[in-house]
Amino acid sequence: MIKENLETVKKNIAAACEKAGRDPGEVTLIAVSKTKPVEMLKEAYDAGVRDFGENRVQELVEKYDQMPGDVRWHLIGHLQTNKVKYIVDKVCMIHSVDSLKLAKEISSQAVKHNVTVDILLEVNVAEEETKFGTSSEGAVELAKEVSKLPGINIRGLMTVAPYVVDPEENRQVFVALSKLAVDITPFLRDNHNVVLSMGMSNDYQVAVTEGATCVRVGTGIFGERDYGKI
Repeated sequence: MIKENLETVKKNIAAACEKAGRDPGEVTLIAVSKTKPVEMLKEAYDAGVRDFGENRVQELVEKYDQMPGDVRWHLIGHLQTNKVKYIVDKVCMIHSVDSLKLAKEISSQAVKHNVTVDILLEVNVAEEETKFGTSSEGAVELAKEVSKLPGINIRGLMTVAPYVVDPEENRQVFVALSKLAVDITPFLRDNHNVVLSMGMSNDYQVAVTEGATCVRVGTGIFGERDYGKI
């Protein structure tokens, strides 16, 4: 099932790229594996997946040693400052940096572990009260301050769009994040390769047409989440 689902997702990404005049190679598919057993992750790995996204630090750490060493781990969920030390040397990117306080802790732990951490600033574009993320208005100032910290590289932006029945309803959220990315480019490590992490199982195709370079797909690959394991 997972292999077939992956093929479908990849075809959908390719079709969205063709529609937008983009190269599918510009889009990284992150398999969101939260609550999923390692057996399912290994099945996805065997089908070619190397980028996995976890929401919880404890779950990422538990799976880290059970998966091959070439897996690229993405921390995509809300990160508490007291958990940073456990994953700072294990992840290829932290998608959910939403405050200077958190960025400072990541910087401190990165220096302590002698690593450089790639991060994305999480922006609550839709201004949902239940979602984390800095405001669109505060993103540029946050980028400016975070860019001064050692051991940390801002690579771009991330947003969690609202859950909607019609994916088209989220198009303006993705458009807004793409525009905001232009404003923060002076503070990026590589302003020629801005990372836009946006789009999930229900709307990743729309996100790709609006410039997503990372899409976070869980249900579309692994099936419905087991909420009993959260």
